[in-house]
Amino acid sequence: MNGLIDGAIGRARMVLAILIVALLAGGLTYMELPKEADPDVPIPYVGITIPLEGVSPEDAERLLIRPVETELQGIEGVKQIDSFALEGAGQIIVEFEVSFDQDQAVLDVKDKVDLAEREFPEETREPVITEINAALFPILAINLYGSTPERGLYSLAQNLREELEGLDGVLEARLQGDREEVLEILVDPVKLETYNISYQEIFQTVSSNNRLVPAGRIDMGEGRFAIKVPGLIKSAEDAFNLPVKSSGDAVITL
Repeated sequence: MNGLIDGAIGRARMVLAILIVALLAGGLTYMELPKEADPDVPIPYVGITIPLEGVSPEDAERLLIRPVETELQGIEGVKQIDSFALEGAGQIIVEFEVSFDQDQAVLDVKDKVDLAEREFPEETREPVITEINAALFPILAINLYGSTPERGLYSLAQNLREELEGLDGVLEARLQGDREEVLEILVDPVKLETYNISYQEIFQTVSSNNRLVPAGRIDMGEGRFAIKVPGLIKSAEDAFNLPVKSSGDAVITL
């Protein structure tokens, strides 16, 4: 090691010349490298949208999403399948392994969707399969994390969303990842026996009154507007006031 250092000191001019040449070569190479401000990075996701006008989210899950999910399980390289049942459509996002072939993945998804189409209702429109590419839409994702309690983190995210929506050029800011509030109903068996009510009647009352029923559309000439019959349970009071059984003028509520 000492000999190498002594040799470099004894040949200082040659070492400096090599250093200068290396710096010049590195600078020229950097200038000649192709660079992109917004490179096209392949994203391992494929989106599927299955439109069926007037279908409820519950029916969309049963009639549209489940047949496709069953077929997609057989595709090699699938990492995760996320499904969303919406009013009037079902959406599925298929995540592949990082080393996936995007073109082949889209072809495999199309083949599986074609097989699942045999179980769709006749009114179902043609499914739309989309390659998710970051270069096709200007979206910025912001992740918030930390040791803050969940409600505090959610409050910060809401404030940040409002601030972002006020910026020029921002079309919309969406908030995802928040937990949905859940109402837990504890049933007293003694009261059920007193009023001669079964567990099935309680379950049927809650499930049949917690729905958003599509009631068609109104065509105004310049646009169409969806009509919905709201019947969702949004608070504990809404659930407690549900009529379970009636006898003459007396009504038993939940």
